[in-house]
Amino acid sequence: MTAGPTPQDGPLHLRDLPGAGAATDGPTSAEEPWPVRTVARKIADWISRLGSIWVEGQITQISARPGTATAFVTLRDPAADVSLALTCSTGMLRGTDTPMIEGSRVIVHGRPTFYLNRGTLSLRVDEIRAVGIGQLLARIERVRKLLAAEGLFDPKRKRPLPFLPKTIGLVTGRASAAEHDVLTNATARWPAVRFRVVNVAVQGVHAVPQIMTALTTLDRDPDVDVIVLARGGGSVEDLLPFSDETLCRAVAECHTPVVSAIGHEQDTPLLDHVADLRCSTPTDAGKRVVPDVAEESQRVTAMRDRARRALHGWVDRERRLLDALRSRPVLADPLTPLGRRAEEIGSLRERSRRAMLSVLTGEHTALTATRSRLTTLGPAATLARGYAVLQVMDADGTERVVRSVAQLEPGTNLRVRVVDGVAHAAVTARRAEVTAEPDTESGR
Repeated sequence: MTAGPTPQDGPLHLRDLPGAGAATDGPTSAEEPWPVRTVARKIADWISRLGSIWVEGQITQISARPGTATAFVTLRDPAADVSLALTCSTGMLRGTDTPMIEGSRVIVHGRPTFYLNRGTLSLRVDEIRAVGIGQLLARIERVRKLLAAEGLFDPKRKRPLPFLPKTIGLVTGRASAAEHDVLTNATARWPAVRFRVVNVAVQGVHAVPQIMTALTTLDRDPDVDVIVLARGGGSVEDLLPFSDETLCRAVAECHTPVVSAIGHEQDTPLLDHVADLRCSTPTDAGKRVVPDVAEESQRVTAMRDRARRALHGWVDRERRLLDALRSRPVLADPLTPLGRRAEEIGSLRERSRRAMLSVLTGEHTALTATRSRLTTLGPAATLARGYAVLQVMDADGTERVVRSVAQLEPGTNLRVRVVDGVAHAAVTARRAEVTAEPDTESGR
C-alpha cells in the first residue's frame, strides 16, 4: 500500500484544521462542546489533506446497478479483517482488460473522502489495475526470500509426525474432494483413526482468516497430535492464500506438527516450505499421517517369526553346548579321574614316607657314628685305659690340671681322678725325665 501526502510532522488536532472558527479554537468541555457538523467538517478536512494514494487489496463485493454511473466496491486486506469502501464509475469498472469480480486482486488509485452527511469514509477511485500473474509471482518470491532468510524453511526446525496420532485435525473445504481423499485413504490404512474436521474457505478473501482461526483452535486442542491443511489443485490465484505471509508465520508458530497437502505435485505454495511435512496431494497426506494396519501387522508377524527363530537358534546352540559338556570324560565318568588322582596322591604319599624314612635312617646312622667317635675320643675312655688326671688345688680352691713336673713342689696337694673316682695325694719328690714316645693307643 502506497500513501500520498501525509499531514505535517507532529500530532494533528481538530483545532489546527482550516475552517475552525473562533468558537472552536479552544479545547472542548462539557460546557463548550463542539457540534457534530464541526467535528465532521474537521475530520473531512484532515482526510482531504492525505491526497491521492495507491491501495492494494482484494475485491469482496461489487454493487453496480444497471443505469447508474457510480459503482460501489468493498476492498479487503487479504491478511487482516480490514475493509475499505470504494466508489468509482461503472465504466471504469467494466472497461478493464481483466473482468473485475469478487476475489480479484487489484491496485487502485484514488483520494480518501469523508462524507459529512453519513459520517462515512470511502476512497474515490480514478484508476483500477488488476494484479497480474507476474506481479503475484514476484510478490510471492519476495515473501519466500524473506521467510527463508528468517529461517522458517530450515529443515532443522521441522518436527517429526507422531507414529499413531490420537486425533488428526483436518482443515479443508466443506464437502471437498480433498477432504474425501484424506479421510478415505487414512481410514483405509488405519480404520480406528479419529479426525476433527474444520471446514473453511480455501480460496478467496475469507480463506486466510478462517484458516488461521481453524489452526488456532486445533493447536489448542490437547487431543490433536497433527494438523493437515488440504486443498485440491487450482490456479495461482486460487492457491494464493496458502502463500500468504501471515498464514505462513501462523503455521510456523504452531506447537502441533502441520502437514501441507495443497494442490497437486506441481503446486508448491509457500506453506509447503513452512509446514513440518509436505505431501504432494491430499491422497498422499492420508497415507502419511497414519501407518498402514496391514503393513504393521505383517511387520509384527515378521518380527515375531524372527524372534521365534532367534530363540530356537539360541536354545539349539545352548543345547549343543550342554551336550558337548556332558560328553566330556570328566562329566561322563567323574569317578575315574578321581580314582586316578587318588592313586597319584597315594603314590606321592608313599614316596614322601620313603624319602622321610631314608633321611631319618641316614641321620640316625650319622648320629650313631658321631656318638661312637665322641665316646672313643672322650676323657672317660682314656681314664678307662688306666690313665689318671692330676689336678693341683690352688690356695683359692681353683683346680688346675698338671701338665709338667715344674708345677709340682714337694708337699703340693694333688687331686687324682681315675675312671671310677677321685683320690687325694701329696708330692714328696719330683724328678724330670726325658719325654717318652707318644702313646699310640691314645694318639698322643
